[in-house]
Amino acid sequence: MEKERIAEVIVVEGRDDLVAVKRAVDAEVIITQGLGLSPKTLQVIKEAQQRCGVIVFTDPDGPGERIRRWVTEAVPGVKHAFLPAAVAKKEGKVGIEHARPQDIRVALNQVRSPATKRETFNRDDLRIWKVDGVPGAGQRREALGERLGIGRVNAKQFLQRINHFGLGRGEIEAALKEIGEGPCPKNCDNA
Repeated sequence: MEKERIAEVIVVEGRDDLVAVKRAVDAEVIITQGLGLSPKTLQVIKEAQQRCGVIVFTDPDGPGERIRRWVTEAVPGVKHAFLPAAVAKKEGKVGIEHARPQDIRVALNQVRSPATKRETFNRDDLRIWKVDGVPGAGQRREALGERLGIGRVNAKQFLQRINHFGLGRGEIEAALKEIGEGPCPKNCDNA
């Protein structure tokens, strides 16, 4: 079976992640060396973004999110792929290197791009959807983030991502229904 070709350069954290991505797809890959991301590597990523585009594909953990933020701030317009932590675990460790090739392909086919036109959501929307400020909000937000392909993050980051990637209210509410968490009634202050 021939591997799917990804036109953009994929940015990962380490050599084992590179091997896992190469097992799944045919793509050029840049390694950040984890939290040791250097100015030289950032320059290579900037050049790749200008040449053919970049997909940031870091581990679904704290250091991976930090690296994602650094690259996003330094290289405007990069795309993002998110791998759910549930499919990236092995022996208590979390990382792209532990994911099956088919899970990597799914994540890379659900790439998110920064939006130019977008609806703006606020914390009230998160409360209405019961993904902030209510018991169980973290679990609902995690399930919703994975369903929307934006990763597992806290409420503030969730809000930033849905606004940054230009997700629509209909898309979010459809995903809520799929995970079994519809929006709360208009008078949900008593919930």
